[in-house]
Amino acid sequence: MFAAGIDVGSVAAKAVIFDTTSRSMAGGTVLPTGWNTREAGERALDAACGQAGVDRADLARIVATGYGRIALPFAHKTVTEITCHARGASWLFPGSGVVLDIGGQDSKAISLDENGGVRDFVMNDKCAAGTGRFLQVLAGILGMPLDELGKAAAGGSPVPISSMCAVFAETEIVGLLAQGTPPADLAAGVFVSIARRMRGLARRISFTGQCVFTGGMATSPAFCEFLSRELEMPVRVPDEPQLVGALGAALLAAHQLEKKHHT
Repeated sequence: MFAAGIDVGSVAAKAVIFDTTSRSMAGGTVLPTGWNTREAGERALDAACGQAGVDRADLARIVATGYGRIALPFAHKTVTEITCHARGASWLFPGSGVVLDIGGQDSKAISLDENGGVRDFVMNDKCAAGTGRFLQVLAGILGMPLDELGKAAAGGSPVPISSMCAVFAETEIVGLLAQGTPPADLAAGVFVSIARRMRGLARRISFTGQCVFTGGMATSPAFCEFLSRELEMPVRVPDEPQLVGALGAALLAAHQLEKKHHT
């Protein structure tokens, strides 16, 4: 039997197929969301099914999460991304104490209980300065993709970015470039700025144990290093950090199937 989880975010749509018999991930995919959230969810699910070698008809249960979850009428249930990230992260790294997630439009710090449930959480969804959007702005100014930006940042000396707002920071970065500031130093400065924002968010909740880092920003080894330094603790990064929310949704779908089977 197969269960599926779909996580449609502002930037990427993710889907995971979970094999309830072997208790393992059978397929997972990440695609750009684009302008149509329903279509993005459909495409992500079909791509994950193709990867797993199953048909949609084989899916006994589908759980949707992410900001686009309400646009997916084929989902049997919708669940908040906070719950799904907690479930996915604790399945990958049992006994973890906190999940930090940086997405395209928001960032989250989630404190976990001993069973992988949500103990507490805080979220920044009002300001782009602590999110992937801030990095997209910088990438646009410097004309570098994220992986190049990471390599540049790793070798740069961080320049302080004083503006806490992404809009004003953009003006500040353009001004610093005009003064001859090396792009690598600017990249390092922005990475440090986002990492400090994340540290501030994490400090608003109490947690013990290991830290799991998820979301699009977690695909950058350079940023993971900056974040680890700011937190003064190692961060554990899943092999596919963008799939954690979709995995959590698939695990919840599998759990619902098991409950139904036992009753």
